[in-house]
Amino acid sequence: MSSLPFGNLAPYAPRTFVPKSIDLGDWEAIAPLFDTLEARAGTLATAPDLERWILDWSELSAAIDEESARRHIAMTCHTEDAAIEKAYLHFVEAVEPELKPRQHKLCELYLHHPLRSELSKARYEVFDRDTALRVELFRQENIPLETEESKLGQQFQKLSGSLTVQFQGRERTLPQMAPFLEEQDRAVRQEAWELVAARRLREVEGFETQFEGLLALRETMARNAGFSNYRDYAFRLRGRFDYTPAHCTAFHDAVEAEVMPVLRELQARRRDQLKVPSLRPWDLAVDPSNRPPLRPFQEVDRLVSSSQRIFDHLSPVLSQGFRLMQDRKLLDLQNRKGKAPGGYQSTLSEARLPFIFMNAVGVQRDVETMLHEAGHAFHALATQKEELYGYRGAPIEFCEVASMSMELLGNEYLEEFYTAADAQRARRDHLEGILKILPWIATVDAFQHWIYTHPGHSRAERTAAWVGLMGRFGDAVDWTGHETVRANLWHRQLHIFLYPFYYIEYGIAQLGALQVWANSKQDKPGALAAYLRGLALGGSRPLPELFSSAGCRFDFSRQTIAPLVQLVRNEMAKLA
Repeated sequence: MSSLPFGNLAPYAPRTFVPKSIDLGDWEAIAPLFDTLEARAGTLATAPDLERWILDWSELSAAIDEESARRHIAMTCHTEDAAIEKAYLHFVEAVEPELKPRQHKLCELYLHHPLRSELSKARYEVFDRDTALRVELFRQENIPLETEESKLGQQFQKLSGSLTVQFQGRERTLPQMAPFLEEQDRAVRQEAWELVAARRLREVEGFETQFEGLLALRETMARNAGFSNYRDYAFRLRGRFDYTPAHCTAFHDAVEAEVMPVLRELQARRRDQLKVPSLRPWDLAVDPSNRPPLRPFQEVDRLVSSSQRIFDHLSPVLSQGFRLMQDRKLLDLQNRKGKAPGGYQSTLSEARLPFIFMNAVGVQRDVETMLHEAGHAFHALATQKEELYGYRGAPIEFCEVASMSMELLGNEYLEEFYTAADAQRARRDHLEGILKILPWIATVDAFQHWIYTHPGHSRAERTAAWVGLMGRFGDAVDWTGHETVRANLWHRQLHIFLYPFYYIEYGIAQLGALQVWANSKQDKPGALAAYLRGLALGGSRPLPELFSSAGCRFDFSRQTIAPLVQLVRNEMAKLA
């Protein structure tokens, strides 16, 4: 797409199957390549022939995936550009529906091929398992529903990205209001918070209607696939081979038992430090000792240069990787009107290069986001030599270990952004943020378990379920007068709209990342080497093995959470 900063990038490996000049947004150009692969499948004579066929299939999949990624990146960078929106929707409506049955056919041909038994079991174990799952869940009748789901999701991003407020004489996006919540003047914080909250409340009907459209589509897709509810379908769809809904419930319980007492203790201390009768929603981001807000940078160039120096400290591999991203213009970091909310890393699968998208406004959270998304980027770079497209990605639970570990490891060098005293503040804030995010993860995950196991529920029942969870995992905040805002807080969580059940992964991964960080306290070079070894495996091994390779256990029970929470408490005490 010409609107992208990185322009045209050459494939990492020269194409041998996909023509060098092909319009990958035109199904008529793509379809003959699937015809060729299907016809060839019946002529393969040896196991090496089958492996060559798999690699050609892999090359085609990567090329198409990169085309999809480019259109999605362009759409999120420019939500108000009609031509870009049209190009994105064309791919969603005209290419993806045609692509899915053809990919399904190749999966079937592979699974039933007589030469498959001659392939290395160790090499293809995960590939076999994942391919079998795709065949198991494929339903032709779900394809148009998935298309509608993507289109509704795009409308959610468009609505979210369009929201602005007038504050102090200027029109501002909602992310641009975040710094005002750190101001020492409580009246300014309250005005800023209430203005944003009121703006979101004006869109309640829109958000609810969009979600109900998504909910109906998802429940239908689950029924079509033979599941009694969407939750059970989603667990299979997300390839959760190594844990169940019961494990998630255990995580919720562990967070309630181990994290909530610590969090409430910290917030009681915050209330006392601020010398206020009760904590209000606009009191949570300000420094409790009323020191000026942390301002790590004013210009995005400084965010980039200071991040580069952090990676220089950590590892030559990471340093080179981040420099490569700058050279190839693989960063879009500045917040602006018309840009979708949030941050993400997207891999350009054929170039085998990562792209980072975020909405930087000059707050400490931006530094954390930069480190987080860079962790994902390093994961993508670590798997560049992997020939199988499917193995260049990993399960989300481990992808997030890559990103969250980088937050913790990178935080050791925050002096690149701050004075020594402010770096200590930022590190403490980050650790407190981990204790805050775990209950939020539990809330969002438990809410989705409730939503998708209560088909036919009313809007009022859904709201009541959310409010109940906010009580269970809520903090010591006084919401008097803003109960409606609290009841609709879930509208800000894009995962609920766009990526159902994709959120518990952050909690599982946070426990893995804390273990990597704990290891680094004992042996920094060894912990980083193990981390990089884990990343290099991509998705070629099952999830517990990926965790083990990075030096941590795949477990999210109370027995694992308790000592990690204690570690965070101890480190925070040193930083006080």
